[in-house]
Amino acid sequence: MADPAQARSTLLSLATNIGRVITGKPEAVRLCLAAFAGGMHALIEDVPGTGKTTLAKALARSVRGVFQRIQFTPDLLPSDILGVTVFNQQEQVFRFHKGPVFTDILLADEINRASPRTQSALLEAMAEHQVTVDGTMHGLGDTFFVIATQNPVEYHGTYPLPEAQLDRFGVRFRLGYLAAEDEVEVLAMHGRRRPLDVLEPCTSAEEVAALREAVGEIAVSAEIKRYLVELVGATRSANGVRLGGSPRASLALMRAAQALALFDGLDYVAPDQVQEAAEPVIAHRLSIDPEARFSGLTAQRVVEDVLRRVPVPT
Repeated sequence: MADPAQARSTLLSLATNIGRVITGKPEAVRLCLAAFAGGMHALIEDVPGTGKTTLAKALARSVRGVFQRIQFTPDLLPSDILGVTVFNQQEQVFRFHKGPVFTDILLADEINRASPRTQSALLEAMAEHQVTVDGTMHGLGDTFFVIATQNPVEYHGTYPLPEAQLDRFGVRFRLGYLAAEDEVEVLAMHGRRRPLDVLEPCTSAEEVAALREAVGEIAVSAEIKRYLVELVGATRSANGVRLGGSPRASLALMRAAQALALFDGLDYVAPDQVQEAAEPVIAHRLSIDPEARFSGLTAQRVVEDVLRRVPVPT
């Protein structure tokens, strides 16, 4: 059984360490770490230059992890991600050469620029922590974590992520632009050298494993389980929604709420954590009818309306 106090210390240490590099975005760091601690994956939808790559690198360095970055392009092939089996003529055997997916922290940069076939190469890895190449299964590390990015304002040469792919991401969030005073601080931090170059690890793979175990042990009452199921279920019948949240959304919402509860020093999930996680966990899984979207309806508004309508357990 994991020590919740030690696990929370690990989580806070990670947040503090990453905060030395990512300035003025504690909420985004908190959500990213909630996904990481919950054993899920994160999708950052934001414009270039807001710190998406830096966040991924800072997390990898903080956990002494191996970091790999894949720049998704239209000509990228599944084998460029997973690896390829090559025949060794000297040994007369086939050898598997691992691709960049065999890492701890994987940055899938501009994931929507690759074809659907290439995007789908990550599905098994994200869901099962394994990949299958030429009929052979290859396991991934226990700390495997994907941070994918996409540009929300540039659509030329992009392939929108299908619902099945979006559903594999535990949370989606934005970093956004910095406040003026925070941007001035960033300029000061980068005066002589990049803060990322001197960032030191603050935890280990063993502590990360204990952290994830502790998240799973955070108590979720029957009333809270009913509440989060009703929240997700309400999106399926909401006006203007063509596709609501799946049972996987309910599981992700519970896991994210457990991680946030640990962040807050609680040994149980309260409605506050469910409500905080609701929009980042649910919104990207919703498909809005074209007519409703044309009228101004967004997935975020659907989640906000559901949070207002569904009774909060007391």
